[in-house]
Amino acid sequence: MEIRRFGIGFRRPHGPPDSTGVTGAVIESGPRGTIVELAFARGAVVQPHANPNATWFLVIEGGGYVRSGEARTRVAAGEAVLFAPGEVHSAWTELSEMRAIVVDFGLADPAVIAGLLEGRARDVPVDVGAGADAGDAATRADGALRPGPSSSYDPAEGEPA
Repeated sequence: MEIRRFGIGFRRPHGPPDSTGVTGAVIESGPRGTIVELAFARGAVVQPHANPNATWFLVIEGGGYVRSGEARTRVAAGEAVLFAPGEVHSAWTELSEMRAIVVDFGLADPAVIAGLLEGRARDVPVDVGAGADAGDAATRADGALRPGPSSSYDPAEGEPA
């Protein structure tokens, strides 16, 4: 197991090139892709740019805006935006802060990316009839959320490290 740290105390004082008010931490960078945490202050901007790879922009805290071409939309925590290879896009905040994880796929297969953009899903048999193997059937899983940490958290101390 390997642990990579990001967040407060681990961010670089500057974000992507030509950005304003954005700090970030590289979590992973290699031939298969890059994963970066970005923290947007109020009024922060990542200027319009294009990337040769498919890129996911996962908002994990706060909210802001993204633009692709002429389309502009508000995004908030719990939402993810997929930018296609070569798509010119930008992100910014106005009166709020935002944190996002950016996942850039290095050697993406264009056919797979097209399927993601169109929302295609792999077929999964729902029962074991008509030639499906017993191992192929989708079954309901039981589970529960893991209990939270036992230590008390004081919001006045800032983000947990």
